[in-house]
Amino acid sequence: MRLHIIARGKIGRTPEFDIVERYLKRISWPVKHSELPDRGGEIPSTDTPYKTILLDEKGDQIGSVELARLLEKWQDDGVRETRFLIGAADGFGDAERASADKLMAFGKATWPHLMARAMLAEQLFRATSIIANHPYHREG
Repeated sequence: MRLHIIARGKIGRTPEFDIVERYLKRISWPVKHSELPDRGGEIPSTDTPYKTILLDEKGDQIGSVELARLLEKWQDDGVRETRFLIGAADGFGDAERASADKLMAFGKATWPHLMARAMLAEQLFRATSIIANHPYHREG
């Protein structure tokens, strides 16, 4: 299953970009990272089955193992791509939230979209490591 991060705004050559790239390169699954302008721009359509996770302050605070199990289940169910959407400064509207398969939050705090991208990349590496029984993730 391909993991596809779709984010509003340009990350540029920032320290956050370096973090995102470092983690995405370590993921053994197919990964794609797309950027959209802050406003407008269409999310690419596809004929293959996919699921959508919106990173949203109103989302569930799920742990790394729970994310791994969700991705593993979707992969086993034949989902070909999971899209992780990161909004612009104003976030997502009700219609976008309603159309998502899952809303996910990184805690109750609001995070800058560049930081959210870096944290998501790390969590995707962690989740795929958990699925592969790699020792990167340790339960305390």
